[in-house]
Amino acid sequence: MALNPQYDQIGTGFVTQYYGMFDNPATRANLVALYNVEHSFMTFEGEQIQGAAKIQEKLQSLTFQKINRAITAIDSQPMFDGGVLINVLGRLQTDDDPPHAYTQTFVLKPIESSFFVQHDVFRLALHNMA
Repeated sequence: MALNPQYDQIGTGFVTQYYGMFDNPATRANLVALYNVEHSFMTFEGEQIQGAAKIQEKLQSLTFQKINRAITAIDSQPMFDGGVLINVLGRLQTDDDPPHAYTQTFVLKPIESSFFVQHDVFRLALHNMA
């Protein structure tokens, strides 16, 4: 498979769709459709999760209701299998918590005429400097 020349548009479109669903508590559970039953991995603040069902459990366990998000940058790269690597840098605030910088990386894997999230790594940019 060749490099996907539309990788930048795919990355930006995916991020818009993903955060649109994630940031709305009423649609957050629908994100499970973007993950594969067995072949999707998520690392959320260091916690390793595999498979759509376990990822859905994690997403449903998040208790915040309100998200204020500012995206600083979306960097995408084509992958040799036709997939897309996406890195997001931004700032978010949940409920009444203070805002924090974050980074999130996605690997979209091609499947038929679409993609699924093969890898999803999320981390708040918190530094414990003792």
